[in-house]
Amino acid sequence: MGTMETLVVFLEIVMINLLLSGDNAIVIAMAGRKLPPEQRRKAVWWGAAAAIVLRCVLTLGAIALLNIPYLQTAGALLLFAIAYQLLMDNRDNNTHTQAAGTLTAAVWTIVAADFVMSLDNVLAVAAVANGDTALLIIGIVMSIPIIIWGSSFILRLLDRLPGLLYLGGGLLGYTASEMALGDPAWKAYLHLLPSDAEKLIPPASVALLLIFALWRRWRG
Repeated sequence: MGTMETLVVFLEIVMINLLLSGDNAIVIAMAGRKLPPEQRRKAVWWGAAAAIVLRCVLTLGAIALLNIPYLQTAGALLLFAIAYQLLMDNRDNNTHTQAAGTLTAAVWTIVAADFVMSLDNVLAVAAVANGDTALLIIGIVMSIPIIIWGSSFILRLLDRLPGLLYLGGGLLGYTASEMALGDPAWKAYLHLLPSDAEKLIPPASVALLLIFALWRRWRG
């Protein structure tokens, strides 16, 4: 691989991390929002550490994971459940009761979501790096500051604009829909859908998720 080609691949990895690490940062911010300020930093660091460790582990089997039928669908369903849980858990914006237990719950929520969403990041970076171990390592290392800084920034933003919780939940739902559509188990059936149906499924899924969450919150 020549110098110019390596540079292009490096820039592609940078862009992938900027785009895909945002989901991890959103989950960490939403899960840690209920915590008191002194525990938020712990949630950010533990969540970021979990994301990095998971990416290192998943990188080892990235290609094999791509070909397992229904794995991405299962991950998508889990991510939908996590997005819904985060939307419902954040309804009491000023409550910090049972902080220690909440920190543990927040970290486990982050770990579960990171496992699902790290699949996309690892597979994308692995595809671009084309087996170059050095570039794979660079891609993983680069995601650390993106996730940590992004989580802290989004936490502050959510404090000022709580309505952005729905935007974050919608982004997670959209990611889950695209993950399910990318499952190799469904590729043989996607051609049976109308021409624009595949493009409409992610936004329709987001709409259903948000409507259901709003309805449940309205019901109390």
